[in-house]
Amino acid sequence: MLNALSASSPPAALAAQEEPGGIEDAINRVFEPISTFTNDIVFAEIPLFGARMPWIVAWLVVAAASFTIYFGFIQFRGLRMSVDLIRGKYSRPDDPGEVTHFQALSAALSGTVGLGNIAGVAVAVTIGGPGATLWMILCGVLGMATKFLECTLGVKYRDVHPDGSVSGGPMQYLRKGLPARLGGGGVVLGRILAGAAAVMILLFGIAGGNMFQSNQTFAQLQEVTGGEDGFLGGDGAALIVGAILAAVVGLVIMGGIKSIGRVAGRLVPTMTIIYVAACLIVIGANLSAVPGAIGEIVGGAFAPEGVAGGAVGALIVGFQRAVFSNEAGVGSAPIAHSAVKTRHPATEGLVALMEPFIDTVVICTMTALTIVIASTPSWEAARAAVAEGGGTPAGVTLTSDAFETVLPWFPVVLTIAVALFAFSTILTWAYYGEKAWGYLFGRGRMTTMVYKAIVCVFVVLGAVLAVDSVISFTDAVLFVLAFFNILGLYFLAPVAKKELARFRRKVATGELTRTERDPDPVRATE
Repeated sequence: MLNALSASSPPAALAAQEEPGGIEDAINRVFEPISTFTNDIVFAEIPLFGARMPWIVAWLVVAAASFTIYFGFIQFRGLRMSVDLIRGKYSRPDDPGEVTHFQALSAALSGTVGLGNIAGVAVAVTIGGPGATLWMILCGVLGMATKFLECTLGVKYRDVHPDGSVSGGPMQYLRKGLPARLGGGGVVLGRILAGAAAVMILLFGIAGGNMFQSNQTFAQLQEVTGGEDGFLGGDGAALIVGAILAAVVGLVIMGGIKSIGRVAGRLVPTMTIIYVAACLIVIGANLSAVPGAIGEIVGGAFAPEGVAGGAVGALIVGFQRAVFSNEAGVGSAPIAHSAVKTRHPATEGLVALMEPFIDTVVICTMTALTIVIASTPSWEAARAAVAEGGGTPAGVTLTSDAFETVLPWFPVVLTIAVALFAFSTILTWAYYGEKAWGYLFGRGRMTTMVYKAIVCVFVVLGAVLAVDSVISFTDAVLFVLAFFNILGLYFLAPVAKKELARFRRKVATGELTRTERDPDPVRATE
């Protein structure tokens, strides 16, 4: 997830004027007590071996471990099939749905890959030490099983409308699946949970998945162009940038998931490759330091003492970073994955398990390795400050400094990457919000246009205002969804297991055979 940088504090580094404007100040005054109350509940901490962990993180990690065992370590056994499905194998042109497996995965990734992978990881290895990296990887691997489960259910219980469009996600599988499993009692429970899920997704889509991204985009652009004294430092600059971003967002979201899938299918892989390549350059330039860095990561994961409570502290910070980054169990990704063209729900579950792998195991780990290996003075100073009780450091600056040790010009590229990742996140969360809006208010053309107009307005507001209390509130609201979503997943896990067995049986008997598809998974549907 791009916005959640810590469990107990609102998103950091929001662009803001030194003195908030009247409107912004008024909004924050209204939302601050609501935000504080909600955050105190959602991110309340429980004791764990002398340290403390947010209960919602424990809830998600325990579920991920349980599902890993229940599905027989599907993240390892299903990896090869996942790659084949992403490449277009076992797909047919007449399969119901809107986008390919590759495009659905790209759209979902665009909602998770972003500033959290860049800045959030830097905060994690500063507070939790290098050892947090190992626990982050482990949590990402466990989360692959959760993602498989929820995205299989997303396709299983999706609604395919007469015009060929698709609506899926927790709204559908909680509403339909719980009655099927629990009988009459599941009807009421399913409707309540589905309605709550829709409200939470809509709120986060407009604020956390929208306003925050446009705010960060302007902040980074302003910083790279000279700050408040530069090209974008004048009055009205934020409004202009926000309006341009809103116009581009509006053009893309008008085309629905097909348009979003095409954009994400090009943008996300390109930016990910550039970012990972830059990490590898820094690592390669410091090759002699790699063994020592790996030793720090492994040793720090089990060290008796550390910056944030030793081994347990490193574990908590690592798990927290992974959970907030890949959103496994939150219930958002099944909305994008349910639009896939397939007749077999388990196929998209297998594709979806690659999402935490790419987001957390690959990208987050690369960021952590780069920072640890570069070991810049700013990072060492930040660690010392945290050890002495200092506040949360500016993560994006620490990451930028690490790249700058080898690539002096890379902070500019990093700024562009942050802006593009933010843009792709707005697109995906606009789609998530649209499905929640449709569930609550209907799918009429007029109501949908009203929603899309609201999205564009809030993109502009996000660039101009820094309503951190609003965004902090929506962060907490999204993780309330995780509690109810996971609760439903426990009941519905046997359904996904049957779907997986059914798909494997068809492959084994030859009823479903491999097909040769276009080697470009994006061009294949254009």
